[in-house]
Amino acid sequence: MIRRRSTPWIHRWSRPLIAAIAGCGALTTGYLTIEKLTGNSAACVAQAGVKGCNDVLSSAWATVFGQPLALFGFLAYTSMVVLALAPLAVNREQNKQPRSNLENLTWLLLLAGAIAMSVFSGYLMYLLAFQIKATCLYCIGSALFSLSLLVLTIIGRTWEDIGQIFFTAIIVGMVTLIGTLGVYAGVNPVADNQVESTSGQPVKISFDPNKKEPKPGVGWEITTTSGEAEIQLARHLTNIGAKEYVAWWCPHCHEQKLIFGKEAYKEIAKVECASANNPNVIADECKAAKIEGFPTWIINGTRYSAVQNLEELAKVSGYTGPRNFKYFK
Repeated sequence: MIRRRSTPWIHRWSRPLIAAIAGCGALTTGYLTIEKLTGNSAACVAQAGVKGCNDVLSSAWATVFGQPLALFGFLAYTSMVVLALAPLAVNREQNKQPRSNLENLTWLLLLAGAIAMSVFSGYLMYLLAFQIKATCLYCIGSALFSLSLLVLTIIGRTWEDIGQIFFTAIIVGMVTLIGTLGVYAGVNPVADNQVESTSGQPVKISFDPNKKEPKPGVGWEITTTSGEAEIQLARHLTNIGAKEYVAWWCPHCHEQKLIFGKEAYKEIAKVECASANNPNVIADECKAAKIEGFPTWIINGTRYSAVQNLEELAKVSGYTGPRNFKYFK
């Protein structure tokens, strides 16, 4: 009598596990997409003076083809959920051959998807560590989700041709990496003391609060100069009653100043929330407005937290003037 070899537990549960992990990734990226589109701050714990999740969400790398990067992550994770669960919806007894064909196809697509997501996540981790220099638990979590999906996809079934895995990994990995480098080819981060673009293109500001202590009640010196577009936008914001709530010791508030430039920022209607003598004392006007973080904009009755690129401020405020802004974050 021939004993039937039992199926390893990981093979039985690999698809539900893949779907569960991808579902967690979809929830995370879906949340970040909503926060990015609504201009709200993501719930994130960060130490003072250390860049966090909101710095990552407002960076130049957080937008691809005019849409939040998190949106593409959400679509990728959702696709992995569908691919993992699709064969389970087909009755094995009644449709044995169609289910087998669907399993083989979806495993190959899961493998390609997991490889692409892992390569892309690896590049984002590089950006996080060496370019943005921030700590983002959502980003790290997403990278771990992607890596877990790749591991489960490889060990979750018996691959008859191991070479197929390596061939797929090489092809998909190279295509993903080349595509990623192409998408981000135009992003050019520049230090805050390198504020002028020699090509006429907008430049990315960067600020290290550890290089110099802020002046009590004033903050750091604004080293950028404004163009006509920045000045007109600042005047427009003031004319419609927009207000920015700031704290002199806040590095993110200074980044917002650098984006506007010295001349334009003088036109902004702002409320200083921190006392010059005691940075922990918050002004009554800021308490009444229920300001929880800096900077916070209130424009036409809507609250926008964290640093805002000028394109975003122009969009939400109904600004119709020139938009050849010089800086972005």
